[in-house]
Amino acid sequence: MSWSGNVLRVNLTKGTCTSEPLNMEWAREYIGQRGLATRYFVEEVDPKVDPLAPENHLIFATGPLTGTMASTGGRYSVITKGPLTGAIACSNSGGFLGAELRSAGWDMVILEGKSAKPVYLYIENDKAELLAADEIWGKSVWQTDEILHKKHQDPQLRIAACGRAAETGCLYAAIVNDLHRAAGRSGVGAVMASKNLKALAVRGTKGVGNIKDPARFMQTTTEQKKVLADHAVTGEGLPTFGTQVLMNVINESGALPTRNMRESQFEGAHNISAEQMAEPRKSDGKPNLTRNAACFACTIACGRISTIDKGHFTVENKPQYWGNSGGLEYEAAWALGADTGVDDLDALTYANFLCNEDGFDPITFGATVAAAMELFEIGAITTEHTGGVELKFGAAAALTWAAEKVATGEGFGADLALGSKRLCEKYGHPELSMTVKGQEFPAYDPRGIQGMGLAYATSNRGACHLRGYTVASEILGIPEKTDPLETDGKAGLVKAFQDVTAAWDSTGLCLFTSFAWTLDNVAPQMDAACEGEWTADRLLEAGERIWNLERDFNAKAGFTAADDTLPPRLLEERAKSGPAEGKVTGLAEMLPEYYQERGWTADGQITDETRSRLGLPA
Repeated sequence: MSWSGNVLRVNLTKGTCTSEPLNMEWAREYIGQRGLATRYFVEEVDPKVDPLAPENHLIFATGPLTGTMASTGGRYSVITKGPLTGAIACSNSGGFLGAELRSAGWDMVILEGKSAKPVYLYIENDKAELLAADEIWGKSVWQTDEILHKKHQDPQLRIAACGRAAETGCLYAAIVNDLHRAAGRSGVGAVMASKNLKALAVRGTKGVGNIKDPARFMQTTTEQKKVLADHAVTGEGLPTFGTQVLMNVINESGALPTRNMRESQFEGAHNISAEQMAEPRKSDGKPNLTRNAACFACTIACGRISTIDKGHFTVENKPQYWGNSGGLEYEAAWALGADTGVDDLDALTYANFLCNEDGFDPITFGATVAAAMELFEIGAITTEHTGGVELKFGAAAALTWAAEKVATGEGFGADLALGSKRLCEKYGHPELSMTVKGQEFPAYDPRGIQGMGLAYATSNRGACHLRGYTVASEILGIPEKTDPLETDGKAGLVKAFQDVTAAWDSTGLCLFTSFAWTLDNVAPQMDAACEGEWTADRLLEAGERIWNLERDFNAKAGFTAADDTLPPRLLEERAKSGPAEGKVTGLAEMLPEYYQERGWTADGQITDETRSRLGLPA
């Protein structure tokens, strides 16, 4: 069967924790994790709900392969209505919490209502209870983790928490588990804090023992691990360099957004690259990178563990940041670095540590600082707003100051905590916010990677690379090479990537396996583990169903085709250098074809025929 078959429903208003059976009909249609939790969410939550109101739900969900021996089978997702965007939010995380939740016997935890006072949820197998969080409210994620481990005297306890940024209202606050793995985007941590819920502390000793065909599952997972090991990206590139392997590659492709996306190449890219992380520093002879790290059951180990030079201006008097912690990944390094014009590797690492410790998304944070720097450059923001700090592009000290202020919500940090859309609106220049549906762009300039422009514009959770990573095809040639500067054929490519990703995110597997695997590699693992017959075609159809379900929720929340767009800068201002020099984003050519590929109307509405074919709820 693979699914545990159990849902933990927590009513924070009433203070109750109850078990209920998993809806297996929905599981067969929506798989698990992202898909299945979204099906529950749209059934129970009014699309018009205020994201920070008690009526919004917060769902922690695992997939049917979470906690198993399938490579990378340790993922979980958090599903809610996001306060940053007002759209459906699903934020995926690795580490060990998801596997622990499955080992405790739960497929998902549905949190509803709001506690009258701060609490945390303690789960030990079948036992679940809400406990007072007085001693951890107001603490950082790292402090919360330390306090709860000491309190429960269990080193195997897995903890997910929101930090001070969430408590003080940061709209892109994250939920951080295992100290430096995060459900990072769209403000899921802000929803958690709005419910007066500080943390989940989970201990599971049951394991996942309900595999349909254990012998076949062991055989196929072993075979698929070899595929990962033999592939250049998953067997060599990611273990050695992490996602930071992309920094120089994307810069050379002319698609590295720089200084709030005014430019598409960064002269300081090498200084913040994976290669530089491994080089000894001149100051102390030690590299920024200490080692790599892996999540539960992962055979790739793309995670980075870093150490900052003790004498660096950011941490010379802050010994809590001298030790090893989660190092820079590509998206964070780009947002904190190229987008702000800062090429100080240790300053970026420190800012990233702050994002981990106090739980806020480094992508939205870095992009918001970049927008603030442009606002400062044109005089819309002055030192009167910032308390004397000059928010200039390239200023490492200004970047780290901003991270410290967002962590605590103090002063101008409260403005930065709004995200770039609201910040730019407040200071009179909404056109300077590089967002879709209110969420900031990741590290790929769509003028240089045309498919990503369409993927950003149509993403259900706002601008996102992990909802349709056409970079794999357009830059890396996976599964086949397409021209990044052409718009022809990109509508079908984007749809395919979006549907595949929706299915992948619902299984419990990490999306990074898709560099080496296709659904033909995933299907036999699902089929050996789960009841029923699972094929690549069935998974793909489920992915399409999930994508349309999310779209339908957004439409009912008030989103229209007018929201499937990009900032004027990317539609009108031409790239200044690199292979894409002179290009703008060809969204106008791609979008009508995309709607047609989707089986939607010319104005982006789901047709009755598509709704019926996919069996979507009314």
